[in-house]
Amino acid sequence: MRLQMSARHPSVNDAVRAYAEKRLAKLDRRLPVEALVEVTFSRERNPAIADDHVVEAVVHLKGTNPVAKESAPTYEAALDRIVDKLERQIERHHDKRVQEPRRRVAGAEQ
Repeated sequence: MRLQMSARHPSVNDAVRAYAEKRLAKLDRRLPVEALVEVTFSRERNPAIADDHVVEAVVHLKGTNPVAKESAPTYEAALDRIVDKLERQIERHHDKRVQEPRRRVAGAEQ
């Protein structure tokens, strides 16, 4: 898995980048080696918005590309939510690509 991180308006400190690498490494066992994960950090500048830290992630796979976007009071909380969403989407993508053809063949034999 290749990881590409960028920030829209403000720069993101190294602690947040290290945390993102650590949390997204959890997806590594579910993704193929050639998968690319793009993570974008941004921040809303409106004081009325409590969840002003926004994280977007796109996983480039063969076929569909799982996408997740979350906002939270901190980048770390948003990253935790993103990883949970992406795990579910990647697992569903894997089931569709691997399990469904097997189910169709098993059903046709009967």
